[in-house]
Amino acid sequence: MSSTLRGLWFMISGMVTTDAPAANELTAAQRAPARSTDRDQVLRNALSIALATALYAVSFGVLSVAAGFSVAQTCVMSVVTFTGASQFTFVSVIGSGAGPVAALAPALLLAARNSLYGISLRSVLTGSVAKRALLAQGVIDETTAMAHAQPEPAAKRRAFELTAVLLFFGWNVGTLAGALAGQGLGNPKDLGLDAMFPAVFVALLAPQLRNADARRAALAGGLVALALVSFVPAGLPIIAAGLVAVPFLVAANRCGDGGLGSGT
Repeated sequence: MSSTLRGLWFMISGMVTTDAPAANELTAAQRAPARSTDRDQVLRNALSIALATALYAVSFGVLSVAAGFSVAQTCVMSVVTFTGASQFTFVSVIGSGAGPVAALAPALLLAARNSLYGISLRSVLTGSVAKRALLAQGVIDETTAMAHAQPEPAAKRRAFELTAVLLFFGWNVGTLAGALAGQGLGNPKDLGLDAMFPAVFVALLAPQLRNADARRAALAGGLVALALVSFVPAGLPIIAAGLVAVPFLVAANRCGDGGLGSGT
């Protein structure tokens, strides 16, 4: 009886051992299509974002030429800077009549968020110093979001790099197209295109006003800018407004656990 039980045990053990690799192979086979689907989805998302970015870049090219930049200057700015919000801000301030120093301050302030993105992407920005420097050029809102949406480090790196390459290409092609188109528009004031400059500021500001603390800071800065705009050089009201807003934002960050996000 005991020998029979032992025989049955070895037979069952042999079946389990034999079937185990098959089960592992089935699991691996099931994973492959899932990973392929994920990669296809990342590619589709990156292409969609790149297309939207290219269309957005056309408007930047038009705006930059209308502000007085040449086609070459506009294209170099997109290649070197590659951060849309800062570029729009810079050319908008220049277009309003301010100097480069006044335009640079808000542009750098907007670009500062990319430094925080870089810290969150330390597992993606790997390799030699030269490689990390090259990858850092692609640290923007969209690439950061695409990377963090992936579950594994390898997938994060692929999503980041793919999105960065496609967006860089789309942004610069769109910039060139817009700059060339902007050359044939003549005086932008004759067509009412000078209204684009304040409109861009409103578009950049609106998403930041979703909570009470940000609205209070914006109101304080706006009142100061309004008080100064009639008798100080162009661009200085913007800098003054930013300086006035800082204490409100710092106080809000100290009061709540979530800082600005704690408002309603």
